[in-house]
Amino acid sequence: MALAPIAVIFARALRAPGHGNRFFGLSTTNLVDVFRYSDTARWLANSLAVTLSTVMVCIVVAAPAGYVISRGRSRLLSGYSLLLFIIQSLPTISAVIPLFILFVGLHLVDSLFGLMIIYVGASLAVATWMSATYMDSIPTSLDQAAWLDGASIFGAFVRIVLPNSWPGLLSTAIFTFLLSWNDYLMAVVFLRSQSKYTLPVALDIFGPGSPAGSSVALVAMAPAILLFGLGHRYFSVGGIGGASVGE
Repeated sequence: MALAPIAVIFARALRAPGHGNRFFGLSTTNLVDVFRYSDTARWLANSLAVTLSTVMVCIVVAAPAGYVISRGRSRLLSGYSLLLFIIQSLPTISAVIPLFILFVGLHLVDSLFGLMIIYVGASLAVATWMSATYMDSIPTSLDQAAWLDGASIFGAFVRIVLPNSWPGLLSTAIFTFLLSWNDYLMAVVFLRSQSKYTLPVALDIFGPGSPAGSSVALVAMAPAILLFGLGHRYFSVGGIGGASVGE
């Protein structure tokens, strides 16, 4: 039942012209036409630019922040962690109006860079929590052994914790990617020029259920499908909790 709407999109997008509503005679003509006669390539590039930039910024910031939350023990840090939890629980719609007023003053409306800033702000709290949760599964004895060998706190993070956190960071990157890639609300509010549209907003241009609209929807689904298909083997939730067994 969950896959039925996706199957309909595939069928309509790959249906050869002239076959009416019959789902046979598969062809790539509709896909080729939306790239040839519309700005689908530009919208795809916009979505990729904003989403990949968001993922990179979130991982660069969330990895060390998650390490501090995972290893630190203080009231100030506990309060900061609680603040992150509160921020991630707030509905996104509550920030639309104040953000729009702020971005008008900063000339960031109708800007892909401005949209990226919004996505980073919306994703960073959850990305930090996810990173911290995975780093909790890495024994602190590994950090301590690195310190005894002369490594600094940052050195232990870079050389020991970070390489062992790749499965968790990949999961965080996947979450951040999907959150940004699938967003419609923020993009439709802050993007005004058709040339700046991302794929979710561009879908409004085409009629619902039309071959062109289904083709653009298929293009929008492709990166997520490829991401899961290529990256699922690297995901792990168990961590390396047994690394210190026998010490």
